[in-house]
Amino acid sequence: MPAVSASKAKRQAEKAAKAAAKGESTSSSKGTATTASSVNGASTTGTPLTNLSANNSVDNLDIKKLDIATERNASGVLISDKQSRDIHIDNFTMSFHGRLLVDGASIVLNYGQRYGLLGENGSGKTTFLEAMANRDVEIPEHVDIHLVRGEADPSEVNAMDYCIESAKKKVARLEKEIEDMSTADDVDEIGLELKYEELEDLDPSTFEAKAGAILHGLGFSKEMMAKPTKDLSGGWRMRVSLARALFVKPHLLLLDEPTNHLDLEAVVWLEAYLSTYNHILVFTSHSADFMDSVCTNIMDLTIHKKMVYYGGNYSIYVRTKSENEVNQMKAYHKQQEEIAHIKKFIASAGTYANLVKQAKSKQKIIDKMEAAGLVEPVVHPRALRFNFEDIRKLPPPIIAFSEVAFSYSGEQKDFLYQGLDFGIDMDSRVAIVGQNGTGKSTLLNLITGALQPVNGSVQRHAGLKLGKYSQHSADQLPYEKSAIEYLEGRYHEKFPNKDIQFWRQQLGRFGLSGAHQTSAIRTLSDGLRNRVVFSQLAMENPHVLLLDEPTNHLDMNSIDALATAIREFEGGVVIVSHDFRLISQVAQELWEVKDKKIVNLSKEDIGIADYKKILMKNSAEAIERAKLTAKTGR
Repeated sequence: MPAVSASKAKRQAEKAAKAAAKGESTSSSKGTATTASSVNGASTTGTPLTNLSANNSVDNLDIKKLDIATERNASGVLISDKQSRDIHIDNFTMSFHGRLLVDGASIVLNYGQRYGLLGENGSGKTTFLEAMANRDVEIPEHVDIHLVRGEADPSEVNAMDYCIESAKKKVARLEKEIEDMSTADDVDEIGLELKYEELEDLDPSTFEAKAGAILHGLGFSKEMMAKPTKDLSGGWRMRVSLARALFVKPHLLLLDEPTNHLDLEAVVWLEAYLSTYNHILVFTSHSADFMDSVCTNIMDLTIHKKMVYYGGNYSIYVRTKSENEVNQMKAYHKQQEEIAHIKKFIASAGTYANLVKQAKSKQKIIDKMEAAGLVEPVVHPRALRFNFEDIRKLPPPIIAFSEVAFSYSGEQKDFLYQGLDFGIDMDSRVAIVGQNGTGKSTLLNLITGALQPVNGSVQRHAGLKLGKYSQHSADQLPYEKSAIEYLEGRYHEKFPNKDIQFWRQQLGRFGLSGAHQTSAIRTLSDGLRNRVVFSQLAMENPHVLLLDEPTNHLDMNSIDALATAIREFEGGVVIVSHDFRLISQVAQELWEVKDKKIVNLSKEDIGIADYKKILMKNSAEAIERAKLTAKTGR
């Protein structure tokens, strides 16, 4: 008799022990099997957003999220085996607010692959992730799904326990599934092995150490890990949600802009962690660097409403797509020339019998080409161009810090800053980096005057106008109004006699056009709402732009357009950002906030690429541990 594995022998023993009580208990377990919970304790038929409460009942859903769920429609046919780890869906179609976003696309998600999801702002990337998370189309029940998009709920539970509690629920679910599968009449040995493998990967004995390592990688100190989530800011609660998803390690992990709210150090750590994630990962990101480090594949949601797949990371995608488009245009022109040549012959055939016969034969060649499908010309999305208007120059210095110290309590022992001396003028192009909590956003508020220094002074030119963009600015927009109604209402007194074309032009300067201008703001994607904020910012005609995480939710083309607009802007620019690519394009000076001071790294010949290498070197041990944890689950 051939030897059996230890896990199989264990299952056989369990099955034999329960055989006598099989009748009632088996029927009972089968009756409850369909209620097996997914990552968050929700039914496997509806994986929730991570910012919903643990019980996930419909009564607890925010009305706005209910509206979103009912306004989203998706359909498709699962064509992969229901026991497979891969997820293949054919003829996937999706609409939102009645607008068709995806039309008859193929969804191909293979186990062990990491997919970067690309598409223009408003193309439906976030809606696609939500459709998958909520199982708007059939996805096998054994596939647990986790979408990270919202913050962890504010509660008395601390960050560490918040992560561990979800893992305990997953362990309980797996144990129940194993019990049911082990005592079934027809045991699925392969499926059972996979369940045991998944359970062993979780390993409850390592929960605290593993959760602590993930939280530490995302920037939590031991003191912060022990804090109730109600005492954490929204940005830190977002990290708790992300940590929980990484800790539970679902079969299908969906991340919508996971680097938002992270500092550069945490971004580097997350890059390393996800680069060895060995289940299925689908994520959106505005960072080319991040996608280069993490992706094994690219999913491109095109303007034709299809999903096109590319092997490799973002840089390989850009190169491959460019080469494909060159070849496609060559084939298109060659075919068009051939068709033109044939049509010319047909037109010249006249009424000569032998030529008419040849002409009919030639026409059949064209008919066959058309029946097989003609080569289409490459259609590029409309080129984006952002534009901040030029402004009258002010003589320097327009902003001067002199021996500035600050703390929110006003006490010296709590100083975030001490002894700050620097100036900003209209030629400044400054990027500010540093760990979260060191005071980068606070510095911007000191510049604007929203906060006053405890010691020292901040001098501003009498005619200075500042324009500040916050990563939360879009959340303050009136969701029921259209973008045009919002701008017109806000600036009607400043521009009393302007017609609708004027307001359209203001929005068009930042790539918001057509129906997006007149649709309710709530129906716009996060990236399009941010363009409304940029339009508002430009109408203030500022001398200095203060941009706090301006690339959040923007697509790659929008970021490039923003970078060009910043370079062409004649005023000063101060940016707080975790986007290496944007910083490399626009920053002339790199300032690091550290130890209550500001260090001008540019004076030490340290650029953003050098800074990233320094972060990786300083975090080398944590990065290697992150890769190991993501790969082995331990």
